[in-house]
Amino acid sequence: MMAKDIEKGKAGESLGSFLKEQGIYEEVNANAIKSVIAWQLGEAMKKDKITKVELAKRLETSRSQVDRLLDPQNDGVTIGALQRAAAAVGRKLSLELV
Repeated sequence: MMAKDIEKGKAGESLGSFLKEQGIYEEVNANAIKSVIAWQLGEAMKKDKITKVELAKRLETSRSQVDRLLDPQNDGVTIGALQRAAAAVGRKLSLELV
């Protein structure tokens, strides 16, 4: 890729196109979203001084389940679980179809 392509904003388009060509765009995008949400939950916990043990109590689950919830590589995390975790730290999860 040439520097002029990056300057014109084509770098992101090229990556998106590449991922689509490879057939992994949706998977990569979903993993990125989960990573951001897990990071945001962790940051909210830090800000409010909520430990994993405390979050587990609020969610009425185990600490190991909280670890799985905060692990962006865990494919078993549902939107409902993320919504409950967000509520447990006083936040709201907002999803949008665009």
